[in-house]
Amino acid sequence: MTNRLAEETSPYLLQHAQNPVQWYPWGEEALNLAKSQNKPILLSIGYSACHWCHVMAHESFEDDATAAIMNANFINIKVDREERPDIDQIYQTAHSLLSNKSGGWPLTVFLTPNQEPYFTGTYFPKTARYQLPGFCELIPRVAAYYHERKDDMTMQNRQLAQALARTIPVASSMVTADENTVKQGFEQLKTGFDFEYGGFGSAPKFPNPADVTLLLHQAKAGNNQAETMALQMLSAMAAGGIYDQLGGGFCRYSVDERWNIPHFEKMLYDNGQLLCLYADGWQLSKNAADKAIYARVIEETVSWLVREMRSPQGAFYSSLDADSLDAYGHSEEGAFYVWQLSEVKALLTPEEFVVASRCYGFDRAPNFEDPHSQTRAWHPYLAVVPSADEVELLSSARAKLFATREKRNHPGRDDKILTSWNALVIKGLSRVGRVFNRADWVLLAEGSVDFIREKLWLDDRLLATCKDDKAHLNAYLDDYAFLLDALIELMQVDYRSIDMQFAEDLAEALLDNFAAEDGGFYFTAHHHETLIHRAKQGYDNATPNGNGIAAVALQRLGHALGDARYLQAAERTLQAFDAVLKRSPAGCASLTYALDEYLTPPTMVILRGESAKLIKWRHALSQHYYPHHLFFYLDETVKVLPVTLQRSLAEDVNAWVCSGVECSQSVDDLSRLISQI
Repeated sequence: MTNRLAEETSPYLLQHAQNPVQWYPWGEEALNLAKSQNKPILLSIGYSACHWCHVMAHESFEDDATAAIMNANFINIKVDREERPDIDQIYQTAHSLLSNKSGGWPLTVFLTPNQEPYFTGTYFPKTARYQLPGFCELIPRVAAYYHERKDDMTMQNRQLAQALARTIPVASSMVTADENTVKQGFEQLKTGFDFEYGGFGSAPKFPNPADVTLLLHQAKAGNNQAETMALQMLSAMAAGGIYDQLGGGFCRYSVDERWNIPHFEKMLYDNGQLLCLYADGWQLSKNAADKAIYARVIEETVSWLVREMRSPQGAFYSSLDADSLDAYGHSEEGAFYVWQLSEVKALLTPEEFVVASRCYGFDRAPNFEDPHSQTRAWHPYLAVVPSADEVELLSSARAKLFATREKRNHPGRDDKILTSWNALVIKGLSRVGRVFNRADWVLLAEGSVDFIREKLWLDDRLLATCKDDKAHLNAYLDDYAFLLDALIELMQVDYRSIDMQFAEDLAEALLDNFAAEDGGFYFTAHHHETLIHRAKQGYDNATPNGNGIAAVALQRLGHALGDARYLQAAERTLQAFDAVLKRSPAGCASLTYALDEYLTPPTMVILRGESAKLIKWRHALSQHYYPHHLFFYLDETVKVLPVTLQRSLAEDVNAWVCSGVECSQSVDDLSRLISQI
């Protein structure tokens, strides 16, 4: 038996295709059916790597009795939040407004046939527990409310529509946020920082890439405390269990304040952003031990991306599940990653075991307990940095543990390809490829760009997702903004004319399809389907905010090409969010970074010379942290250039430093260039 989800591409939707629930994907069929049958809609939003989504599915959606109640009372719609962030964004906001609680996944929303939410929640157990009502008892009551309380719902829907409208910021006539706003952003971050263990707040702790980026930029501006905070957080995550010490790559977040026990799902977007942060931290840090750890984390994370997340066509898959089958065939969170001491002892020599126990925390109390099986186990973290004479033994132990772990049942992989998340990885790979002079990493980035251009760029518009060669769904603001930003990063390590043309095409499409009349950009395009709300947001989340990244990228492209339209669009974005910026610069760190570069435009450095000679210059410059600089290394293979970048190719390398519309005389001495910038 299958339901309507069997024809979908989303791995998450396909997980529910054989549920007894009569699921529909979001679309005209389900929405029209709700209207014709005068039935409310039960909307369930989740994603394939989500642990509590799996729990609710096993308890309720796979249960015949629960499914019968759902089918009798509702038109049931399943949405993959990764494919439809537009829908998820609206109903997460609605949930927050209606319940005065934070959202999450699974998100459970009960809608009128006109898509208006009237009752919301997240995870509901099948029977009452965790101080939550039982799903089976809740469903008939919520359905009855729809049929019996029409007047109350009409009033609530009107109030909700007004509240959603108020989430759109009122634009300012000019950018009044200034340098003090940027400094205030740091002060706000400082108030929530954990100076004992690193990171923000207490448990659970998240990587917060946009916030760390803002700290790093403040560090470059001379803020020593910002530097200490950023590097402490990077070091704590690198040593913690949120980082996979055996296989590389970061998990979604840490459930404890010390970063040791993660929620085990691995998301592509986290790892793409963290590559950038660790490269920046490596450039900024003056501590040789920290630099070695950051370099190791970068190399191992790229290896994980290639090994487990890269498609044969060159793009990257979306995520790995938190759950996997244990040795007894039970699906358990973290089963793939945790260890019993007897396993470790059996694998290692006595000498290896001593070192591994000390360094990975096996000599301490077990730190992981599965909530379902009550099994206590050990999850490795870097409890102690190995001494020089222990490095080889730890490396040998790690290789043996990794090889044995590879024989276990692997977590499920969501193998759809998302444009925006690939863009974050393209940027990360480009950054680390430039910093560490790794042409192979740059080729990985270019492979993903080429896939997107060939498969997801159609008739001057992007598509959001692709699986099994089927690309579909209108792309969102994040897809355009992140990809434009990634291309600008990629062109700073390997300039390809085709990438510059793609960047210009993306910028034009962004302005044509997403720009709001009063500045800034809507999350959905002008040709997108009409939903109950059209979001225009400025706050960062697990991924950076699309308006902030669009403003940064358009400013940089505008300066590189001398195109005032792009600069004006970025300025109008800052005007649109001016009040938001002044109120909460830390909450919209990406926009704060855009403000910083608006106040002091980035310096552009153009280098022209033969490829063999340019390598030395690029390698030397990449040792330094230059967050507000654009570098273009233009060798003899580059034939087509915009007017602003055109320079003659001489026998030796020549460099020009440009600020605003003025460029210096050419510089042919590397040390003099470094001192100049």
